[in-house]
Order: sequence, then structure tokens, then C-alpha cells
Amino acid sequence: MSNTEPDPPEVDCAASGFATVLHPRDVPLGGPRAMRVRRTLPQRQRSLIGAWCFADHYGPHDVRGTTGMDVPPHPHTGLQTVSWLFSGEVEHRDSAGVHAVVRPGELNLMTAGAGICHSEVSTSETTVLHGVQLWVALPDSARDTDRDFAHYAPAPRTVDGVTTRVFLGELGADRSPVHTFTPLLGAQLDLAPGAEVTLEVDDTFEHGVLVDLGNIHACGSDVGAAELAFQSAGHGRLPLANRGSDPARVILLGGVPFAEQLVMWWNFVGRTHDEIVRYRQQWQDHDERFGQVSGYRGAIDRLPAPAMPHATLRPRPNPGV
Repeated sequence: MSNTEPDPPEVDCAASGFATVLHPRDVPLGGPRAMRVRRTLPQRQRSLIGAWCFADHYGPHDVRGTTGMDVPPHPHTGLQTVSWLFSGEVEHRDSAGVHAVVRPGELNLMTAGAGICHSEVSTSETTVLHGVQLWVALPDSARDTDRDFAHYAPAPRTVDGVTTRVFLGELGADRSPVHTFTPLLGAQLDLAPGAEVTLEVDDTFEHGVLVDLGNIHACGSDVGAAELAFQSAGHGRLPLANRGSDPARVILLGGVPFAEQLVMWWNFVGRTHDEIVRYRQQWQDHDERFGQVSGYRGAIDRLPAPAMPHATLRPRPNPGV
């Protein structure tokens, strides 16, 4: 997925403590007439949760008779993209030669490394599109790694009205085999009406609870749909409760506090303003850093990069690091 804001806000983040609730903002995916998504990371209160540096939540959208999701080939550097759906299907193509279909309950993780480009298009069979798109910042030691792609379908585990699918990292008895470059946790939890659980979590991790559906009480706060509750490191337990009369669903994110400062702009994660300028120019020049996507059929063959802002891009401070 592409961050198509032409001038995304620069943010200086103050320290956040236990039970901060982050509220989303609506942005278009691919242009002003495109599908709208709700973005909770990054923002002024917090740029990262562990190495999780970007979180979009979208749907449920009835895409019958519309273009649905149609994001032309666009570049990435220094990150991994995590695609996770609740309903619908998205066709993925990238310049590493991968052609895959993202389906509900199945992780698709793309590693950009030094550079990649990809397209994302909802399939013709999709009637309702609903899911999240997440980015993970790569540490300096791995940000120039090779392009890669991983797929994993975690088995659900249900205990006391809570069904868990761990797609990255480890939670309780479940562990994902998918490789990450920093310690991470990513999981979907479905809570029956009235269900409560206290999760035993790694106390060296920061955690975020992104609510998809339901009336959730998490980390000591009430959290509404599309909001994200943040719990700082130092807590070995994370309480969750569905206080509504309907089923609820959340995405749980976690990771050790990310110790490096990042410069994020458009679809690039770097370390300096000059790096971002170079990445942008290489994309505009069709440089082999990003390669080419084969098989995409859309109105344009690739997304042009927006103009650079009239200011020097600064690193995003990491609260509490």
C-alpha cells in the first residue's frame, strides 16, 4: 500500500505512557477519489510501536461497481509491508517477481530492503474489502537487505471466547515462523460478547491494540473502532475485554522500542533528508534500485512521486527511547 499524502505531516513525539488512545485520521488511498483509509500511525502522539511505523485500517467497503483498491506500482525502501485482511481479496505483484493473492486470515509480508516496487488490486470476486496494512521499519543493519516475500496462514486457537491468530512473533502457545529483523508481535484476536482476557506479554515490548470491531476496554481505557490503545514497555500483562453485545475484533501489535531515528516520507523509510531525495529521484528515473512490476493493468503504469516538501525532513524522535 502507498502513503499517497503529498505532504505528510512532520511530527515531534512526546513521551507516551500507559493507556494512551490514538485517534485515526482519514486519508485517500491513491488519490482524492480513491478508497478512504483510517491512519493511526504515524501521528503527533506517537510515531512507532516497536518497529511498527505505519498502520492503515480500511473497510468494510462494499466495492461492487467501484474500482475498489487499485494502487499502481509504487516504491518502498527500508521497511516490510504486512497485509492482513478480514474480508475480500487483493492481488499483489512485485519487482521480485512475486504474484500472490492476499486472503483473509493469511499473512503476506513483503521485504523492501534496499528497494522494491509493487502493486495492489482488489480482485473481481471481492464484494466487501476490509483489512489493515502495516509497515515495519528495518534496522540499519538490515535495511539494505534483498527483496523478499513470505506467506503464512496461522491456525486459530480459541480459549474462553477469545480466538487468536498469531501472524508474527509469539503469544502464549502460538509462534509464527516468519522471520523479522527486530523482535515483533502481530496477532488478530476475536472476542465473543462479554469475553475478557489478560494476556501474558513480553514486558520489554511496547504494545498497541487496534480495534476493528466492537466496544473494547484495553490497557485500562475504552477504545472505539479504528482507534489504537498504546501500552508502554514495562508491563507483563495486557487486559482486554469486549463490553458490547456483539463480537469484537482487534489487531495486537508489539515490539521492543525502536532505538534508531527514522526519516519517513511518502513510501520511503530512510535516515536522512538527502537519502529520501535520492530515493525519490531514483524512482522518477526508473532506476534498477526498485525494478519493475510485470502484469499490472491499470490506468497508469506507476505512481509518480509527489514533490518534495519545502523543508528539510527531520528524523522522528522515538518516545521513551
